[in-house]
Amino acid sequence: MTTPHRIVVIGATSAIAHQCSRLWAAQGPCDFLLVGRHAARIEPLAADLRARGAGTTTRIVELQFNDTDAIAALAQETGAVDTVLIAHGALPDQAACQDDLHASSSALMTNGLSPVLMAEAFVGPMQRAGHGRVGIIGSVAGDRGRKSNYLYGAAKGMVDIYAQGLQHRLALAGSPVRVTLAKPGPTDTPMTAHLKQNGAKLASAQEVAQRIVNAISKGQPVVYAPGKWAIIMFVIRHLPRLVFNRMDI
Repeated sequence: MTTPHRIVVIGATSAIAHQCSRLWAAQGPCDFLLVGRHAARIEPLAADLRARGAGTTTRIVELQFNDTDAIAALAQETGAVDTVLIAHGALPDQAACQDDLHASSSALMTNGLSPVLMAEAFVGPMQRAGHGRVGIIGSVAGDRGRKSNYLYGAAKGMVDIYAQGLQHRLALAGSPVRVTLAKPGPTDTPMTAHLKQNGAKLASAQEVAQRIVNAISKGQPVVYAPGKWAIIMFVIRHLPRLVFNRMDI
């Protein structure tokens, strides 16, 4: 009998996270722990996964992502698993953040500090067990601060530097645990509906999820999704400040 793939999905209602979960369910039996703020919103997604994957089971945990004690308790109770996908986040209104420190604080917590704490909480049991994969969904926004979304970008930049440090720690320890930082470009999800209304070209959540699942499976340190964003962000990161500061992006 095949042992189910034990997977924790943080931010289970994320469109990208659900597409990743569908791909895993299609690969074979999975035991999903689906974590989110509202159990009622997760249940239809859990039913979808059970219907798609033979032998797939699901459990749901309600959690406030800014509750440090709850994060620690969840990781301790769950123990070592095969894969953890940390996918929660929210795209804040940059102008609102500039005028409201509480909005800024919330954006930084939700998109930066909370994912970092989640990863730190779950990687310890994995390292002690000697196996596991951690996938963290960051963003191309974390590659360089831009006027249009620098609070969000700052949070994702924190996640980027954290992932680098965690990968370094695990490498020096000789651990087989692997950490993958995914950097999606603008993706067609409910979070970016306003961008789509304004005519932005968005990648599909299915396309982005496929690249993320493949990268986690390979233990790839960083994956841009779609792949073209690796080239785009390379150019943006290396633009001279004099040129960059004349661009309204």
